[in-house]
Amino acid sequence: MTTPDVLFVPIARPTFDVAWATEQMITARAALVEAGMAVRGPADLVMAADAAEAAAREAESHPPDLVVLFQASFADSTMAQRVALATTSPVLLWAVPEPRTGGRLRLNSLCGVNLAAHALRRQGRAYHTAYAPANDAATVGRVTALARAGYARRRLAEARLGLVGVHPDGFETCDYDADELRTRLGLTVVPLSLEAVFDATRAARPQAAGVIAELEGHVGGLGSLAQEPLHGTAAVAVALRQQADAQGLGALAVRCWPEFFTQLGCAACGALSMLTDQGTPCSCEADVNGTATLLLLQYISGGLPFIADLVDVDREADTAVLWHCGLAPLGMADPAVQPTGGLHSNRKLPLVMEFPLKPGRVTLARLSAATGQLRLVVGGGEMLSAPPSFQGTSGVIRFDRPAGQVLDTILAEGLEHHICLTYGDHRPALRALAELLALPVLELC
Repeated sequence: MTTPDVLFVPIARPTFDVAWATEQMITARAALVEAGMAVRGPADLVMAADAAEAAAREAESHPPDLVVLFQASFADSTMAQRVALATTSPVLLWAVPEPRTGGRLRLNSLCGVNLAAHALRRQGRAYHTAYAPANDAATVGRVTALARAGYARRRLAEARLGLVGVHPDGFETCDYDADELRTRLGLTVVPLSLEAVFDATRAARPQAAGVIAELEGHVGGLGSLAQEPLHGTAAVAVALRQQADAQGLGALAVRCWPEFFTQLGCAACGALSMLTDQGTPCSCEADVNGTATLLLLQYISGGLPFIADLVDVDREADTAVLWHCGLAPLGMADPAVQPTGGLHSNRKLPLVMEFPLKPGRVTLARLSAATGQLRLVVGGGEMLSAPPSFQGTSGVIRFDRPAGQVLDTILAEGLEHHICLTYGDHRPALRALAELLALPVLELC
């Protein structure tokens, strides 16, 4: 899993209880490390201008995914301002409570955060706040979500997305605005011609046997398939891998039909599955916004993403089916079922991956342009243990809202036919990312 980078700056003043403030600092830092974050910053309490200046220089020269200004005790706003204004990274102001003993106010942490919040507000600097004990689990979870959002924003701004061909006619759901993606996400779309990929695929045919030999350890039934098109799909995987590596592409949106079938005589689906398993998420039908969603889900979750169609809703059973021809990554397969290699359901050519998705909590997302400008659709649900609903890769899901209501929302809002998912509940991080990117959010479920 990717590790978000947190700059932890503990602010205090020597006229308060320094020993207790130090304990608070140590406890909070340890909780963040335990939660899986890479925590850096001053080892001691920041109580003077020179220490704040050093922290600010670190924030400026090596921007973190999140700055945590931990108010270990009261201090005026000058040190917090110096650090927060040195970077565009998201900032969390964290104050800790103390017991009402009737005696000395030992920390006065909350007042310090109040001063910092006022100062940053006047400066127009965005920030988040927390008022909770140094080891508070909910606050640590919130810090994690904010840090993962900051990580995703940083990675998206560096990312290059390869577009192979153009989307099929009538698939307006796969339209995209390269300038808006660049302006809003920092993402660069790199067009690639189908012809170039086909030439690279033909040149890669000698490497196909090795790909298939490796795949046989994970996928059953390969020997029963027609070998010529099977080798074709394996060569597509090699060619796409070469293109991605040569051009520094983090993801691929591929026009998967009809040319892969008619000109190469094989299905692209299995190759897209293989690349996604390798950490280069792929979509079919040249869906750029869908592929960008796969990329941000991978950055947010540190896990594999999958792009699917919603193909069935059972209002009475309150379930739905998310399906695609066979491009889901093998890492999403139900461990109780052996994935098998199969034929594309319409074109009757290999290779597609066939398995039901594993059970567990999932997060749904989609960068949608249905209104004419980007917004982020966010949802969640539980993938159920169920046999395959249809040929290909599919999963039976129970949304966090009634399935009929989810369908009604999708159709009323005119959302795209592709929805993306990853395992785990990452909705807080997605909402935080949407805020960083100034994207409106549509809560689907």
